[in-house]
Amino acid sequence: MKESIKKKTLRLQSIYQKLIDKYPEVECALLYTTPFELLIATILSAQCTDARVNMVTPKLFNRFPDVFALADATLEELESIIYSTGFYKAKSANIIACCKSLVENYQGNIPKSIEELQSLAGVGRKTANVVLGNAFGINAGITVDTHVKRVMSLLGITTSQNAEIVERELMKIIYQDEWTNFTHRIIAHGRETCIARRPKCNDCILNTQCFHATNLKGKSTQ
Repeated sequence: MKESIKKKTLRLQSIYQKLIDKYPEVECALLYTTPFELLIATILSAQCTDARVNMVTPKLFNRFPDVFALADATLEELESIIYSTGFYKAKSANIIACCKSLVENYQGNIPKSIEELQSLAGVGRKTANVVLGNAFGINAGITVDTHVKRVMSLLGITTSQNAEIVERELMKIIYQDEWTNFTHRIIAHGRETCIARRPKCNDCILNTQCFHATNLKGKSTQ
């Protein structure tokens, strides 16, 4: 039986309150000190773990401390520094092009609108949401990464694997001032309990509200 929108909304709000109680203080897992550093770190995080990015960025920002320095970087040197993050050739080209555009069009500053950010090389909606929400406290959208898509699917909140569709559905349910923290809490839950290959359903605080856990329980009693 299909769940009504109202019932789904109430269920997700109840789920989210439990996550707030469990993870009262959350923050971005990427290490940064400026909006510039967060922008570059987020570009690097595509198809790469935050832990790996955090290992690479200290050397990167020591060598290229600002937009202007990175805009003048050579592809060869940048590739050698970020090699371990994967897709290093495309990332290097995008990062240099992004920084050149920031210098030419924004005087080296990071723009504060999702449209302007998405006009930069290597920056999609996900990256723009991360930068706006964490560096500037602007909740322009909800960052939908692999954790958010997986957890929302297992909970039966969404059936789509399209990040923009999932984002639109969640934005209708979650209060806007929580959009950034919502992602952090889902990621925390995904890493600690709702692990991709071995979810700890028996230990999960959401198992009574989760379609996946309920289905597993039903199968185990058959």
